Order: sequence, then C-alpha cells, then structure tokens
Amino acid sequence: MDPSTSPLPTDDPLLRWAAGQPGGPSRVFVAGSAVAVAAPGLSVLDRLAVTGPPAAVAALLREVLPEVGPSYRPLGDRELIDAVGAELGGVLEPVGDFGWMDRGAAGVPAGVPAGLPAPRGFGWLPPGAWPEVDALLDEAFPASYARPGRSGAGERWAGVRLPDGRLGAVAALSWCSATVGLISGVATAPAARGRGLARTVCGPVLAEALARYGTAGLFVEDTNPAARRLYGSLGLRYRPLRAAAVAGRAAG
Repeated sequence: MDPSTSPLPTDDPLLRWAAGQPGGPSRVFVAGSAVAVAAPGLSVLDRLAVTGPPAAVAALLREVLPEVGPSYRPLGDRELIDAVGAELGGVLEPVGDFGWMDRGAAGVPAGVPAGLPAPRGFGWLPPGAWPEVDALLDEAFPASYARPGRSGAGERWAGVRLPDGRLGAVAALSWCSATVGLISGVATAPAARGRGLARTVCGPVLAEALARYGTAGLFVEDTNPAARRLYGSLGLRYRPLRAAAVAGRAAG
C-alpha cells in the first residue's frame, strides 16, 4: 500500500472528485491496479472511493480501513462493491444505492448555447439570498446534503426567480475538486414544478462547472427517473453506485 499525494493514477471522474483540491485532506492509496481515495467529510460523509479489480481492491481495503477508521464508507460501482464485500467476508455491509452522472467539456451542454445570455430569471445568488435557498430546500428537498454555508470547496448557489421575485428553483456547485465540479442541491419549489425550472437552473450551472473544472458530476437517486432524464438530456452519463459501511457502522 502506498499512501500518496502524487497525481491520481486513474482518470475515473468519481475518484478525481474524491481526490479534492491539491493539498487538501484527501489521501490516495495505491496497490498495483487498485486505487482508493479517502476523503473526510466529503458531501457530509467520510468516503472511500475505490476502483480496480475486486481482489486487488479488497486487499487494499484490508490495509486502508484500519488506517482511516470505521467511519469511512467504501464507494464504487455496484458490482465492484459486491465483489469486494464477498472477498472481505462480512467486513462490509451495503448501505445505499444511487447513481453518479458525469460529463466532460466536449460539446456544448444542451440548453446552454455558447455565447448566449443566461435564461430569464437565472442568476448566481449572493450570501444574502442564502436564507431563501434554505427555505426552499426545507420545503422541496429537506434531505439535501448541500446547504448554504456548509457545502465545501467551490460553493456557489444559483437560482431562478419567478415573476413575483420568489425563488422557484436552486442548484449549487459544491465540494468541487480540482478537476470535477459537483452539482448538488437541485430543487424546485413545489408550487413552481412543471415549468422546466430545473433545466433552467441546471443548464448554466453545468456550463459553469465545465468551464471551471473540465468535468461536471452529480449524484442522483435511483427513485428519481425524472432527474435522470433531465441530466441525461444535458449530456451526463449514468453510472450505478453502491456505498458500503464497516459492519455495525451503517447508522454511524
């Protein structure tokens, strides 16, 4: 096992996101073709993003987990996490299934033609508007990990205002790494749904993520097919993930 601050030996966008900013708290562990990135407090949780052949990843985790501690949750492709769990013989238990979606900067994001002004009502929100964002999230997406003031590196909030001045939809760039901008906190006020406001807010936020970081990524619930369709129409590709926890730590 080689804990390293050298360049990440994989182009996997999920691991590039977990690697964070240069000089940040994330640690990269490499053993042959297996790679693990330990990222404390990343999108609220201590995460351990992994990639590589299952046997090699399992061998790496046998060394990494005692070092980083039981709060870290292995995260990766579902088949990989299942196979690693089998290799480790009960050390891990699955705690969640969801999707990761990403895209690079090649091409123009759908709905964000280069050089055109932002859609009507769209704007980047100053900190003075953050209480409005919190109120909308409380109503429309109370489980959101992203919240104003706690969303890590690169935090910026955008919104679409309705004709009466109220926020109709919001989205954030949050917990961004050096090369991946994470889109999160996407929510539309219940009374404003059905008007395409999620696309209106996500298009420019996606364009900003690609311009600043080169890659954009986000998490999506498997139970939200409408969100998957929206993000897919913006060029993001879906990847099914599974998170696991050290046995007995699922609620920790």
